[in-house]
Amino acid sequence: MSVNQSIKPITTEEKANLTIGGCDLVDLAKRYGTPLYVIDEATVRGICRDYKEAFKDYSNIKMMYASKALCTSAITRILDEEGFGFDTVSAGEIYTVFKSGVDMSKVLFNGNNKTASEIELALNCGVGRFSVDNFYEAELLNRIAGEKGKKADILLRITPGIECHTHDYIQTGQIDSKFGFDLSQIDEIVSLIQDKYTNLNLRGLHAHIGSQIFEPQCYYDEVEILVREMARIKEKFGINLDEINIGGGLGVKYTDSDNPPSVTILAEAVTKALDKYSVEPHTIYLEPGRSIISTAGVTLYTVGSSKVVPNGRKYVAVDGGMADNPRPSMYQAEYTAQVANKLQAKNLEKVTLAGRYCESGDILINEIELPKLEAGDIICVFNTGAYNYSMASNYNRVEKPAMVLVNNSLSDIIVYRETLDNLIEHDNIPDRLKKQ
Repeated sequence: MSVNQSIKPITTEEKANLTIGGCDLVDLAKRYGTPLYVIDEATVRGICRDYKEAFKDYSNIKMMYASKALCTSAITRILDEEGFGFDTVSAGEIYTVFKSGVDMSKVLFNGNNKTASEIELALNCGVGRFSVDNFYEAELLNRIAGEKGKKADILLRITPGIECHTHDYIQTGQIDSKFGFDLSQIDEIVSLIQDKYTNLNLRGLHAHIGSQIFEPQCYYDEVEILVREMARIKEKFGINLDEINIGGGLGVKYTDSDNPPSVTILAEAVTKALDKYSVEPHTIYLEPGRSIISTAGVTLYTVGSSKVVPNGRKYVAVDGGMADNPRPSMYQAEYTAQVANKLQAKNLEKVTLAGRYCESGDILINEIELPKLEAGDIICVFNTGAYNYSMASNYNRVEKPAMVLVNNSLSDIIVYRETLDNLIEHDNIPDRLKKQ
């Protein structure tokens, strides 16, 4: 079993209290406060090694972590130590990996509406590849690169027309998508690059077919489409492309009903297609994000108020919610939880875990069986490493949580908890509104 097929971090143990990375979660909650993001270093490194082992016979496959899942300086350092490159989608992600000491030739800049200032930053930082998403960006990147006397290595992002059975909001490879060139537009953009955009060096094609994918056949089909399109471009334009980027998107196990394929099964689908179409010695990029970081993360909350409504449903509120985890509200995402300080309790009851925010839809988990909860209990919600902190907000003017890294019974803050002063430090009152 690979790490992405586990709901809990690989170091999770049930002792007097729930522990991860050798650290008692109740002690972590007392020391650092809640809500609290906790990342297990051993789990992160474990899934990285799952990927490397699965593809060990294919030296031309390069791993690039999809930074949008969770991007902090410490996480970047761990992924860099494990030999991963980075898929970035903003100036903030580029700057984070750059300041973390990453070899920027291993970094790709992706995204459907890159700004001029972001492109300039990427060129100045020495980003190795740009995934060009549209005609406007191609013209903009060509102009800025020319002004700097540089030539940008690029991949063309295409929409391969593959629809995986995932949430509509996290499908990206289907034809009706805001991302990438439609296959019917490829000849036009290749002609522009060949004849007009002389500051762009076309290296290959890039596609991403979605997120939380459970169907390995999708990857086989994607490789087939990319390889065939590269062969067609070579025949028509005489351009020998030598790189393909197949994106990421491998699913993880949030609940017992989820059954994601292992990294080994993913590798079998990809390499089967590579072998069939004989694409070596091309460089193949893979961009896992969620499957790298999600299982490694949990979020700790403290129980507060509760109420029973006339139909019998019981709501139990915690001190976080949709601002630190918007996925249940956005995607109807489901999670698994335990009470960290009541592992032996037998008196279970069905409750709905509600957040603290002023929205009726701020529900973390609908109708979960847990030990009878009291104010002060510590709830551990599993598999929150991906797209929780990275999508967090200050809704209701609430401070964002801290994040700690645990390993071998040690805990270290890797993101400090925001303070009330942090919330107002970028505010400004115009002189005409100031009290005299």
